[in-house]
Amino acid sequence: MLSYQHHYHAGNHADVLKHWLLLACVRHMQKKDTPFDYIDTHAGAGLYRLDSAMARKTAESDEGVLKLDWQKLRGLNDYHGQIADDIRAKRYPGSPLLVKRLLRPGDKAWLYEMHPQTIAELRQNCEHRRLCHVRQEDGFKGLPALLPTASRRALVLMDPSYEIKSDYQTVVKVMEAAHVKMPQAMLLLWYPVVDRQQIRQMEKGFAKSKICNTHLFEMGVADPGQPGMTASGMVVVNPPWTLADDFIRIMPQVSAHLAKDHKARWRHQLLAAE
Repeated sequence: MLSYQHHYHAGNHADVLKHWLLLACVRHMQKKDTPFDYIDTHAGAGLYRLDSAMARKTAESDEGVLKLDWQKLRGLNDYHGQIADDIRAKRYPGSPLLVKRLLRPGDKAWLYEMHPQTIAELRQNCEHRRLCHVRQEDGFKGLPALLPTASRRALVLMDPSYEIKSDYQTVVKVMEAAHVKMPQAMLLLWYPVVDRQQIRQMEKGFAKSKICNTHLFEMGVADPGQPGMTASGMVVVNPPWTLADDFIRIMPQVSAHLAKDHKARWRHQLLAAE
């Protein structure tokens, strides 16, 4: 059983990028009245205490969401609006809860989690008889069974822990299989930048795959070689057409704001054309 728990990392700089981008994709999906399915392969607990012993052990939120100056930073209004009440209550919502709060009648969420303690929290925070279905299964294995969705519209988030180094190769295979089964699905993959070589290999995997219309969005807070996670990124298949421009306009200032040296570190790259 893998030991990773996001309670230690909730609200860090990676969550800022991930959840800003996720919300942008949800808003894009909801521009159409027709329902869509949200699939989260590694959902986590859904809600985290920022003043818990686990959160304070790393204090990563202090250098992430709690460091953001909402008055100075532009382009974060929607993200701020979705988490402001939680922050005031010393909480932080994870991806499944952020999306659950925005689901409309007809939309559905499918949430996968394996950790026995975390799955109990996820059920308490997110399970809903008609909207949110929680499954204690390997999301990588559960995803193919859901595709193509009955709605014919899907937003998929893959957010593994990468405790197993082979995950960097597994995610490419899983995304490729999902793309083959449902080419129109919007696929999101989060990744940490700890070992740059792992990311280069992952990028090569995407370049060689059958996946089309694939973009990479990365934001960093420190130079490579520094201890820990210096950056994180999202690989997005079939992104909203405005996402790249919005990222380039907004995330450099966020990166500089969160970095101790106030240097902007960001990257947008087209990995595969349409």
